[in-house]
Amino acid sequence: MAESESLLARIQGPGDLKTLSLQELNRLAREIRHLIVSTVSRNGGHLASNLGVVELTIALHLVFKSPQDKIVWDVGHQCYTHKLLTGRAVEFASLRTAGGLAGFPKTAESLHDAFNTGHASTSISAALGLLAGERLSGGRNRVVAVIGDGALTGGQAYEALSHAGQLGLPLVVILNDNKMSIGRNVGGLSKYLSRLSMKGYYQSFRRHFDAMAKRLPFIGDVFFAAVVRLKRAVKAVFYTDNFFVDLGFEYVGPIEGHTIQRLAEVLRDVRALNRPVVVHVITHKGRGYEFAEHDPLTYHGVGTFSVNQGLDGPAEGARDNSFTGAFSRAILAAARNDRRITAVCAAMEKGTGLAPFKKEFPDRFFDVGIAEGHAVTFAAGLAVRGRRPVAAIYSTFMQRAVDQVIHDVCLQNLPVIFALDRSGFVNDDGETHQGLFDIALFRTVPNLTILAPASETELAAMLDWALTAAGPCMIRYPKGACPPEDAAFHRPLEKGRGVWIRESGKAPCCLAFTGSLYQQVMEAAAILDARNIPADCYNLRFLKPVDEAYLTDIMNRYALVVFIEEGVKSGGFGEYAAELGSRHCCKGKILCLTAGDDFVPQGKRGELLSQAGLDGQGIARRVSEWVEYRNGIGSALYRTL
Repeated sequence: MAESESLLARIQGPGDLKTLSLQELNRLAREIRHLIVSTVSRNGGHLASNLGVVELTIALHLVFKSPQDKIVWDVGHQCYTHKLLTGRAVEFASLRTAGGLAGFPKTAESLHDAFNTGHASTSISAALGLLAGERLSGGRNRVVAVIGDGALTGGQAYEALSHAGQLGLPLVVILNDNKMSIGRNVGGLSKYLSRLSMKGYYQSFRRHFDAMAKRLPFIGDVFFAAVVRLKRAVKAVFYTDNFFVDLGFEYVGPIEGHTIQRLAEVLRDVRALNRPVVVHVITHKGRGYEFAEHDPLTYHGVGTFSVNQGLDGPAEGARDNSFTGAFSRAILAAARNDRRITAVCAAMEKGTGLAPFKKEFPDRFFDVGIAEGHAVTFAAGLAVRGRRPVAAIYSTFMQRAVDQVIHDVCLQNLPVIFALDRSGFVNDDGETHQGLFDIALFRTVPNLTILAPASETELAAMLDWALTAAGPCMIRYPKGACPPEDAAFHRPLEKGRGVWIRESGKAPCCLAFTGSLYQQVMEAAAILDARNIPADCYNLRFLKPVDEAYLTDIMNRYALVVFIEEGVKSGGFGEYAAELGSRHCCKGKILCLTAGDDFVPQGKRGELLSQAGLDGQGIARRVSEWVEYRNGIGSALYRTL
């Protein structure tokens, strides 16, 4: 076969791998890496993590029989090779685009995707449930969980390991040890795995000893069985503190993770075991692409870039105009004036904008690893001791710490500040990463203040205000660029009240919005002006608490008040406001424009806003239809909530 011919084109499913020679499998790995790099350079995506597991994925599909055997990918941002080997190579160009392949495993997309994932530390629990269900149904198929060392900092992984050891089912856990999570791994677990990695000589001894014993004429099998007890004794000498063995797992490793033949040999032996086993595999993030190999942190999740030149970082001294950049500058400025301020993140120092804080105040910065629940309660402990902790966590990941927010922070009314990055619609990553639930999840929690800035000035002002508050505060802001400043954004905060962007006193309509939708609302107001439907614009600022007398007055002054929020409808601010207006018999009609109540698939933020009717055109259209309906011109039906 000519070198230029595509091997990947021959792979319609995992079974086709068995038709390839070892040399061809290695060529296939190179071809897959090239395709991943070129596709991600166009579409954006998770690069370094996917490049690190190419050989491991090929070996898994050589040995295990998907979809009968199930493979669960923890987090799922390393599943691109898996998708390519399971019949989706032709569609791969659509990765992470609207209507295209998801960037994470998705059961609706393929039978080979055994379980939907997107958040860390869930794979062992899911895989164990799948295996227990398989055995209860009388099946004998196998289940594999692939989990990174970074995800092992999450407590759920330990709960699942403990339960798996108790059940004793033949669960296969692949520990993908690449010394990196999204941020560099921290803590005792990383050091522990490093100690295990230095003990590869035990596995070398075991491999050679097994081969020698089995080759002995006549007595090979008997001798091999007899020396199992000796091997256990040897293991006890080399592994005096193996955590996995203590939990009831067989431990195999560490194994070099970029040699297909060796990986396949080990996995075949593992598949024959009838007990839970951890296979410790050493891989290198970014493997095969020089830029990513040298800087796997930067190349973890990327936008579009030049394959030949790598990522084009911002010019030196350039200002990051995103809300994340605004938060980064605001907390730095505050921390320089107040030594009590500490920063906490969960393996996201760069993504949350805390890398500059860490550099300037390393003793006041804490990265707890992928453990959001711990991050929240840890921050609560800091607050008890007089610190002013700011926990910066993505909105989608704060869902993992709802109990800690309620029980450990708000119940005690502790002054912890939550900086919720990526609130609202999020580009490209799909259902698991949308930040649309935080308002509904947290608006009902006593003692908690929730703020929503519309600009960098407002974000800084809200952080400063929160740092003086007596109780917990949550500041939610989108993944996106800050808009140009408006004079209204510089007005001081009044607890429970927003700020007027436009207030004519004569308009029949008021557009009341959460800050992230400022630009869309202003565009809608301009369109409505052109249609002779003047609308005043009110930036809510405070989503909780609310000056109810002031809000009630607004709902009495306007014929129509439109509440526009970048969150789900049920439990959102608009539903609360509508109930308030109904309770006080307000004169104005209420219209709630929200993201709806469905899980939102992948797409660009602008596309998702448009689909939800939350772009300028969509907002103006809904208001125009209501006015036409009121005037008896149109036939649109609007229900007053």
